[in-house]
Amino acid sequence: MSNLLQTPIEYLKGVGPQRGDLLRKELGIHKYADLINFYPNRYIDRTRYYKINELRNSPAEVQLVGKIVRIKTVEQKRGKRLVATFIDDTGEMELVWFQGIKWIRESLQLNVPIVIFGKCSAFNGQYNMPHPEIELLKEHEQNLRSAMQPVYPSTETLANRGISNRVVNKMMQQLFTETGIAFTETLPAYLLDALKLVPKKTALFNIHFPKSNDDLAKAQFRLKFEELFFIQLQLITKNIIRKQRIKGHPFTKVGEYFNDFFNNHLPFALTNAQKRVLKEIRNDMGGSAQMNRLLQGDVGSGKTIVALMTMLLALDNGFQACLMAPTEILANQHYIGLSELAKDLNINIKILTGSTKTADRKILHEELENGSLHIIIGTHALLEDKVKFKNLGLAVIDEQHRFGVEQRSKLWKKNEIPPHVLVMTATPIPRTLAMSLYGDLDISVIDELPPGRKPIQTVHRFDSNRLKVWAFIRNEIEKGRQIYIVYPLIQESEKMDFKDLMDGYESISRDFPLPKYAVSIVHGKMKPADKDAEMDRFSKGKTNIMVATTVIEVGVNIPNASVMIIESAERFGLSQLHQLRGRVGRGAEQSYCILMTSHKLSSDTKTRIETMTRTNDGFEIAEVDLKLRGPGDLMGKQQSGVLNLQIADIVKDREILQLARHYAIKILKDDAALSHPTHATLRQVFVEMSKKQEIWNYIS
Repeated sequence: MSNLLQTPIEYLKGVGPQRGDLLRKELGIHKYADLINFYPNRYIDRTRYYKINELRNSPAEVQLVGKIVRIKTVEQKRGKRLVATFIDDTGEMELVWFQGIKWIRESLQLNVPIVIFGKCSAFNGQYNMPHPEIELLKEHEQNLRSAMQPVYPSTETLANRGISNRVVNKMMQQLFTETGIAFTETLPAYLLDALKLVPKKTALFNIHFPKSNDDLAKAQFRLKFEELFFIQLQLITKNIIRKQRIKGHPFTKVGEYFNDFFNNHLPFALTNAQKRVLKEIRNDMGGSAQMNRLLQGDVGSGKTIVALMTMLLALDNGFQACLMAPTEILANQHYIGLSELAKDLNINIKILTGSTKTADRKILHEELENGSLHIIIGTHALLEDKVKFKNLGLAVIDEQHRFGVEQRSKLWKKNEIPPHVLVMTATPIPRTLAMSLYGDLDISVIDELPPGRKPIQTVHRFDSNRLKVWAFIRNEIEKGRQIYIVYPLIQESEKMDFKDLMDGYESISRDFPLPKYAVSIVHGKMKPADKDAEMDRFSKGKTNIMVATTVIEVGVNIPNASVMIIESAERFGLSQLHQLRGRVGRGAEQSYCILMTSHKLSSDTKTRIETMTRTNDGFEIAEVDLKLRGPGDLMGKQQSGVLNLQIADIVKDREILQLARHYAIKILKDDAALSHPTHATLRQVFVEMSKKQEIWNYIS
């Protein structure tokens, strides 16, 4: 692209310092190039000119050609209104203004051909158009004006300061007039041919001034493809470079620990999905590059066993392993789970969290440094400088989106050669999002549940059915099962929520009285020790019902709990509902999830409830969640910046994303350095983009 496009925006005719300042602050438009890439978010079709006798009452905007023959001011209760009579050869209508009357009146000319544009409404059998856009016919014909009128994103400040859509449109016209066609092609010719893509300059012109829907569609396709293609090119290059540059320890041996566990101590046969994932992990760790793999699996799909077996491979090759979890509850859960699985293996496994006593820490640190501690499980405490390993060969990170990049890199630095990395998540990430967010990680998915697990049955009940629900619970308790009842807790209305929770707890205690029933309660305002004591009573079966806020969302494992009741389910997001449901269904018995709501439901809530009752598939749920909430929300705050896309939408454009990824892989396979003459422009754009580093800092 020419240097002209690097010109500061205030130098564009019609902008100047004040407007330039506003464009920078409100829209992030600093230079000509930013304005060119500021795309419309919708278009108004101005291909058609209506006649007055064709008008209908409709929300669509229409344009007519005619002239004004009379103007009058009409007094009304508050102030005045200006009314002009507009005619064409089929009839007459009124144009009405309620504001800016004085200067509008001065600007109106009688009996001169004009084009008016706006929304019409009928009143007493006559049509009128409030605050129309007006243009002289001769100017309308001269303007660099396309048939489809672009509508640009705006802000309240811009509207108040007079930078209307029309002004932005004029700036855009001015820009194209000044720059001529100063755009260099960014994609190789063979790619344009293969995908029938329009040239870059045509695409940019037609995105702002399309003559027809067809031109617009071609322009959008070309620009979306390009945006996603360069993102994929960067991610895949990063993956290739990492594999070449970051050497790992080759784990060539499958030895005593792994084989003993596999042959003699597996609690149940591995599913095909678990076997496939282990094979992928073994291939990664057997090579000379550092493994960087994301393991996705729904709640209860058996990720822990895969993690343990991966750790045993590290031990067989003479290395230590660590597992880092975001909370103490989760770290403890992993510690108990792994110790139980490995109890007959003669392995030293310990746990390090914020509450580990100083005396125990001292022993831990010594054992880690002399190599007698094989596996350590912990929270952020593992990242402290005091924690040194003899030879860390594998780091397993659970729910990694809760750890920042700097935190993870601290782990790498604990070794001369960085450890292999296995990232685990129970939050299913839709494939499309995974390709964009974790395009530089290799992805493994455990997509089947262990044998003997029955799918959880999910039903939706209104508050008015509560008596039937209670009868069902009594029935389950008689069979010896336990019940969760979860209340929402949303920060803004904490007092109200707390009251709901306590009211709920009291009425449940009344309906399920002692000594026949016992009810536990857990919420965020309790002291940690009290919380643990209540959890402990429930897990030992001393209480039948656990009333809780969402603190039980992560990592509570009680196989005997078979019913999850979610109160005010309309106030939970889809992924939260799915995570909560995963707390039951951990034993061999049939489990149930009951979503309780009021009768008033928004359409999004209906979609969420319908999805939950229809499927247990976390990936399908994540896809629906992505459609409802958009990519930014789904990944949480620190990652929403990643997908600051200008034109593509990774939900709606997933096919284009897959196409872009396919071609990026193909090109890099044949020419990883982009050194072939046909890739000269690609390389240039790629180098320019790499300098910006806008999104790559976020990605693991």
